[in-house]
Amino acid sequence: MYITPSELYKKICQYDNFVSKETIEKAYQLAKKAHSNQYRGTGENYFTHPLAVADYLIQMKLDGATIVTALLHDVVEDSEISLEEINNQFGSEISKLVDGVTKLSKLDLKFGFAQAENFRKLLLASSDDIRVLLVKLADRLHNIRTIDGIQNQEKKTRICLETLEIFAPLAERLGINAIQRELEDRCFAVVKPETRESIVRRLKLIYSKDELNIPYIAKEIETLLKKHNINSNVTGRVKSSYSIWKKMQHKNLSMDQLSDIMAFRIIVDNVPSCYQSLGILHQEYTAVMGRFKDYISAPKRNGYQSLHSCLVGPQKTKIEVQIRTSVMNEFALNGVAAHWMYKEGSRWSEGIKYKWVRELIQILEESDEPEEFLENTKLEMYNDQVFCFTPKGNLIILPKGANAVDFAYAVHSEVGNAAVGAKINNKNRLITTEIKNGDQIEILTSKTSFPDPKWIEICITGKAKSAIRRFIRARETKEFFQLGTALLQKEFRQRNKKMHETSLGKVIKEFGLTDLEELLIEIGKGNVKSRDVLNFLHPNKESHLKSLPKLKKINSSESIKIKGVVDGMAIHYAHCCHPLPGERIVGIVTTGKGITVHALDCFALEKFNDMPEMWLEVSWDRENSKFHKGSLVTVLANEPGSLADVTKIISFNNGNISNIQVISRDLDFYRFNIDLEVQNINHLNQIIAAMRLSQFVESVERGKD
Repeated sequence: MYITPSELYKKICQYDNFVSKETIEKAYQLAKKAHSNQYRGTGENYFTHPLAVADYLIQMKLDGATIVTALLHDVVEDSEISLEEINNQFGSEISKLVDGVTKLSKLDLKFGFAQAENFRKLLLASSDDIRVLLVKLADRLHNIRTIDGIQNQEKKTRICLETLEIFAPLAERLGINAIQRELEDRCFAVVKPETRESIVRRLKLIYSKDELNIPYIAKEIETLLKKHNINSNVTGRVKSSYSIWKKMQHKNLSMDQLSDIMAFRIIVDNVPSCYQSLGILHQEYTAVMGRFKDYISAPKRNGYQSLHSCLVGPQKTKIEVQIRTSVMNEFALNGVAAHWMYKEGSRWSEGIKYKWVRELIQILEESDEPEEFLENTKLEMYNDQVFCFTPKGNLIILPKGANAVDFAYAVHSEVGNAAVGAKINNKNRLITTEIKNGDQIEILTSKTSFPDPKWIEICITGKAKSAIRRFIRARETKEFFQLGTALLQKEFRQRNKKMHETSLGKVIKEFGLTDLEELLIEIGKGNVKSRDVLNFLHPNKESHLKSLPKLKKINSSESIKIKGVVDGMAIHYAHCCHPLPGERIVGIVTTGKGITVHALDCFALEKFNDMPEMWLEVSWDRENSKFHKGSLVTVLANEPGSLADVTKIISFNNGNISNIQVISRDLDFYRFNIDLEVQNINHLNQIIAAMRLSQFVESVERGKD
């Protein structure tokens, strides 16, 4: 039995006094009628879906307009009801919200080009009114909760991968941790069920005793703070399997090495009590060095505030503590929904708290290729942060590992394009110097300066990479245009002919080009010869062209796989390091072989240090589906089934074993060299992380010949 309109209205009235009962009733009945003969994969009537989305948004205490949008979000797409009718019945505000969600829902989300385009549209829609994105996140959450209704496993996996790539990180950025964690855990169970189950089993094994002690540890912390007259509410939990998996991959650690699988949340009355509680805990227990973060004085970009510290706590157990006020905790759970500001119709994009989305919009304005945009936005979303300042004291937040180039472009693209150096804490430093928390930075500029193409590999923010690529493309195009103009003018002068733009129109059409500018650029690039243009306009017996050279359009699939290498040169991959897409590489000109590609940290490069003429700067053009050779050195327990377990793990993670060799053996352990085929360095790291979950694996590292 459905929840009734009156029950919905009563729930909303508990926090929104401006909601209209008539509007809720009208939206409810319209949605119910529109979806009356439609059913979901689970067999339920489709109307259960918009009801569930609306109910979840009510739990987040969103305004009445958002709830009405949730009820109507699939009506335009799935029925004959038009957006104009929505506007007539509910007004422009709700029709715009429904239109924004409908546009996102119509997209056929796939990976690669389409995924980037969809992400672009999603951000454009949410930049106008963030409620569109909140409805879409709730919509996605309910779809993931009911994903078992989809029978096609490939479709289920695609939806979950897309959710992990796009929607869960966006929920994190908006500070809606409840949605983020549930999306991650449910999708992880679909995408990597074996891995998730392995982590769950290991958690039970590692913390079989500590799990029982979580209430005990929480009570001990609460009692300790009470002795110092601090009221607190302490709760504990074991972290999610997906967050553990990410840390194992990113930090290259085994589960036994992770120190913060158990986390305790400490809620106190006010900000002074947060810092006082931290001091008490650090006095009572041993703090793990380098694991303290103060997000109260320097909040995350999504507004999240809390004190984080890692301790060797009660019973000598390593734990993470998060100390915050109840207001901070409310924001940590519901993010932007905890600070609802729409009663007066203000736009979220006017607030500084959501500056990060405006930065992503700027990236998409400067990105020619959608894949480039997706790559840049991923970089923006997944990195930790450093906090630095301009000479005037303005706070600039950048990803961890950012350098002064990133800072310059964060200030303004024109500042980055003219940058020649930096003063960090009043000392002259290279423009490529990495920034640390608390640095004050002044960018030194020159009117005659321009970006170094190498900065693209050095800087890490999407905004900087995109702006540099845009500048280089514009500069190259301008230079080709000027060169082409000079070459064509010279050819006309040598033939004693006058160059007229009108006569060149015939050439443009015959060569299959669009305008004069493109013709001159192609001449500058060498794709069109200036003499061929003259011979076409003024043919003679000696030089009459029987056929015009046609420009070949090169598809992306025909591009060479290594940037920086001359077409036609033979390429070989070094056996000493087995370079993989995703890691930095260098080319060595080898007599009789062409180019040998090495990983940049390969030990074999030392013998070429005195031969700089043999070095070529190369990079991976793009990752593709082709497999490359990787190597692992693995130490296994000498137990029945150990090798079978490892080969099964590699197979489940889509690796292909090409060779296994026993290097050494003793009573307890075998040492193997495993050659396998992988797509890129991330694929190899994923397999290594999965193998470290096995109870039979003592150690596993990347191998070198």
